[in-house]
Amino acid sequence: MSDDLLLSLADIEALVQDACTACGMTDAAAASLTAATISAEASGNRAVGLSHLLDYLKGLEDGRIDGQAAPRISSPAPALVKIDARRGIAQYGFDLAFDDLTTRARTFGIALLSQHNSYTTGELGYYPWRLAKAGLAAIAVTNGPALMTVPGGRRPVYCTNPLAFAAPRANGPPLLIDQSSSSTAFVNIRAAAAAGTSLAEGWAVDGQGQPTTDASEALKGALLTFGGSRGANLALMVEVMAAGLGAANWSMDAPGFEAGADSPGSGLVVIAISPALLDPAFETRLDEQLRRLSGEGVHIPGRDKAARLDEAQKAGLRLSRKLVETLRSPVTDAAFAAKGPADIKL
Repeated sequence: MSDDLLLSLADIEALVQDACTACGMTDAAAASLTAATISAEASGNRAVGLSHLLDYLKGLEDGRIDGQAAPRISSPAPALVKIDARRGIAQYGFDLAFDDLTTRARTFGIALLSQHNSYTTGELGYYPWRLAKAGLAAIAVTNGPALMTVPGGRRPVYCTNPLAFAAPRANGPPLLIDQSSSSTAFVNIRAAAAAGTSLAEGWAVDGQGQPTTDASEALKGALLTFGGSRGANLALMVEVMAAGLGAANWSMDAPGFEAGADSPGSGLVVIAISPALLDPAFETRLDEQLRRLSGEGVHIPGRDKAARLDEAQKAGLRLSRKLVETLRSPVTDAAFAAKGPADIKL
């Protein structure tokens, strides 16, 4: 018998939604997390897809995530949207503010969303991608618990501190650039440690600050930035924007996302721009330029994501039987406390 199961996206959506609500999330918050998780999984970014969803479910059990949290949204200035996630998830706060953010961006030409006090943000590219689908160009940055050091360092000082950018184009999917400041994602280190496989050189250091290809030793140390000091500078910029402007925890002060009862208190800043107000022909011009670059052999990020999403919508996704069984039975102490045994679906 195969270890994989082929499920439609609708079936996966129901599976994830039920798993989230069984662990104590409101229907609305669960719907936000479900949509973002499936988007990451279906587009090929599985490191922050269904495998990372298990971190969210464990976070609900341990109290790092408040599944009942109602984000507090305010507007300190006409072009600013501020969200206190109140120990909930970043995806839910973003969903609640999405229409307001797009309206402000179209009205003023530019608008900024700042969110703090949340769990990790998941796939960062998901946020600007959605804005680009709505006709806006967008930049997003986020931070979280310290996992990465800088050249010559031993102690983690930053999270992977990614930056993502998306822009709408005519006759094609949005351009999407989504990359971290680290040489690889933390979940890849964790997966390698579980599988007993080696890391590439330059990905991490051990607990003594020495380069290592041993994933288990890397878990005791820290990730490394990509490109040496250039990656470190990018990480610092993201840290200042996401944690500084966002009034979130600095990465060095953020509780971990894998253990304990405290929220990481991550920060997320999204800047949305209305390109049509600057150039009504922007989308057409961008499409023409991207086609020209593609003809020169330049990889245009965003096309693969769109193609995978379309294919998954038609054909579904193959998931490991073990993962499906885990999601079908996410019953935890937190779930019973929040909903009661009679309400939990097994």
